[in-house]
Amino acid sequence: MKGDRAIVAYAVLTSSDKGSLGKRTDTSGDAVVEMMQDAGHTLVARIILPDEFNELYEQITAWSDAGETDVILTTGGTGLSRRDIMPEVMKSLIDFDIPGMAEAMRSESLNLTKMSMISRAVVGVRGSTLIINLPGSTAGVKDNLAVVVPVITHAVEVLQGRQLGPHPA
Repeated sequence: MKGDRAIVAYAVLTSSDKGSLGKRTDTSGDAVVEMMQDAGHTLVARIILPDEFNELYEQITAWSDAGETDVILTTGGTGLSRRDIMPEVMKSLIDFDIPGMAEAMRSESLNLTKMSMISRAVVGVRGSTLIINLPGSTAGVKDNLAVVVPVITHAVEVLQGRQLGPHPA
């Protein structure tokens, strides 16, 4: 039960046609795990799925609705290609969005690459689970996740009404 945990439990979903077929190494998912573990959070699930609306929707919904995952981090599917559908998946399943987090990621990464202007990443909430979309590149994950990692614990605390521990300065 979430109320009994003193840490943030997270899941990683990589949206990649090639990755789901074993034709691409999931380095962006690896980067998410490394950064979240460095921040003291615990991985509870990880999967690579093709860029298929129903599969992505069902997995995120299952993790959110099961009540054992505080944060879901997705990587991939936030760009402009025809197969980049993560924003549409998110909009169909979240209860509300958190535009400030998505805007902060784009704003900070804009200082590093002009390509961040074409990110359509969404951050939102389903039930009591925070869901954060990240780019599909390893560098993009590192740049964007670095912006929001410092507020994840507090966001989960407020969302779930529980104290998880000390906050970073």
